[in-house]
Amino acid sequence: MSHFTKNLIGKYIPLWKRKIPKYPIYWKGDPQLRVFLPLFWMKLLKPKNKIPSDRVQFEVHPQMSTMDVKNYLEKIYKVPVTDVKFATHQGEPIEHPLRGSVVTREDDKKIAFVVLGEGQTFEFPGIFDKPSDTGKQMEDYKVENRKMERANQKLWDKLSLPPWFR
Repeated sequence: MSHFTKNLIGKYIPLWKRKIPKYPIYWKGDPQLRVFLPLFWMKLLKPKNKIPSDRVQFEVHPQMSTMDVKNYLEKIYKVPVTDVKFATHQGEPIEHPLRGSVVTREDDKKIAFVVLGEGQTFEFPGIFDKPSDTGKQMEDYKVENRKMERANQKLWDKLSLPPWFR
């Protein structure tokens, strides 16, 4: 673990709170700096309002620039990007539990509004929209459990033997 991931006390710093280290200064004759994956992160957000299918919202690392977001999507995910705009949402105030006064604020969030390239569309997947089949799974479990109980009742005197030998 590098010195960027621990603070002075030694606690682990989460990814979204880490500072991105500056790139080393390039001097003529130095080898080319190779960055395989950046230390930035992007989190896809579901929009609150209905937006066109060629627009996507991301919560991004606070130090990311427009070119960083564009290159991140184009180079890593091969998604053409037309335009990137940013908005910063102020963090919620954290109040003292007894006094009721504001002690501090949560970290601000940087939101990137990305316009995808021509012919590219994105629809947020409806992960939780479809009904779950836990009822059917529970029924199957109960049926299998009853079968096991009946088999154990039938062979109650031979329970010390393994089931494949009974």
